[in-house]
Amino acid sequence: EDGGNKEVVASYWGIKGEEVKKEDGTPWKWNCFRPWETYQADLTIDLKKHHVPTTFLDKLAYWTVKSLRFPTDVFFQRRYGCRAMMLETVAAVPGMVGGMLLHCKSLRRFEHSGGWIKTLLDEAENERMHLMTFMEVSQPRWYERALVFTVQGVFFNAYFLAYLASPKLAHRVVGYLEEEAIHSYTEFLKELDKGTIENVPAPAIAIDYWRLPADSTLRDVVMVVRADEAHHRDVN
Repeated sequence: EDGGNKEVVASYWGIKGEEVKKEDGTPWKWNCFRPWETYQADLTIDLKKHHVPTTFLDKLAYWTVKSLRFPTDVFFQRRYGCRAMMLETVAAVPGMVGGMLLHCKSLRRFEHSGGWIKTLLDEAENERMHLMTFMEVSQPRWYERALVFTVQGVFFNAYFLAYLASPKLAHRVVGYLEEEAIHSYTEFLKELDKGTIENVPAPAIAIDYWRLPADSTLRDVVMVVRADEAHHRDVN
């Protein structure tokens, strides 16, 4: 407060951050990411690549993910906007858990991480930006918000323990989760093409984050998000 006037500060700690500008000199309006974190998604990535489960851990990961798909399909059915928004609250967990555990391991062993800490944390951040984007498209209902608390709490702890037991299993689970995400976003695109879901203009946050043309639509956003998921699939 200054002389009775209040200034709204968009920061977790209540501290105003450094003013950032775009290349053209105009103010940068997002505080959840910066211009140097933006990029153009690789839409040429192979969407059909599949890791055939061969070992016991592969099969365990594969069927665990397949079993999770059924309740998700029942709950969301063809509400792909809400589905995407809700699932991204879970998809951003593995990268953070893996990055955190590798970070602690690097500290304990006094050794380098080989770049994997940053890779996994970048993955978590990318998934979080997916959520920030779909929040602009579909607002969650109260019971969906409540579901996030439950699902995230269970998934975080389950994935944490799985990563401690077998990082290979944990990454394989994420790989198969990303394969399912590609399938879901492909179905989302089909509904957009059929007109079942309105192809509204792309949210401003998506245009800046993926460096999309100003006249981009929701379909363009789903395309780049799907490409991101394919990249995460390959990494894991």
